[in-house]
Amino acid sequence: MADKREKMPRPAAVAELLSAVFHGTPTEKRLKEGSIWLVWDSAVGKQIASRARPVSFRAGTLTVTVTSAPWMQQLTFLKKGIMDKLNALLGDELVRDIYLKAGNNEPVISRKTPLIRNKRQLSTEERQKIAEQTDSVADPELRKALERLLSRHLEMGK
Repeated sequence: MADKREKMPRPAAVAELLSAVFHGTPTEKRLKEGSIWLVWDSAVGKQIASRARPVSFRAGTLTVTVTSAPWMQQLTFLKKGIMDKLNALLGDELVRDIYLKAGNNEPVISRKTPLIRNKRQLSTEERQKIAEQTDSVADPELRKALERLLSRHLEMGK
């Protein structure tokens, strides 16, 4: 009888897979930091989210652009509560301070304008490095997906 693979109860989220692959590496911390943008609207609510947006995160300080001076003053009073809510949603004490600055909260790239980048050919060394990085992944489908992800990342010049 052929050896059958046990079915997964549900497809695994890419975030979960990446967390598992990068567990214990500096990249794991960067993934957590990137989650700030995913939980921002939930942490602050629709009204604040429409007037304030995170723009960068460095060394525990989240920089947020705010549309107007009155909102900046209001958010100054709410900073501690926002930090507590963000950290609770992130499951870690990542945000230690919030720096507020005046700015425009419009997206930098219009959703109607596609992002076009020039692809480049990967070098032999880059292909070997990708193979080395994904070699330890036992699941062939997951390994192929990670190879495609890493290849595309390098092709786009990131």
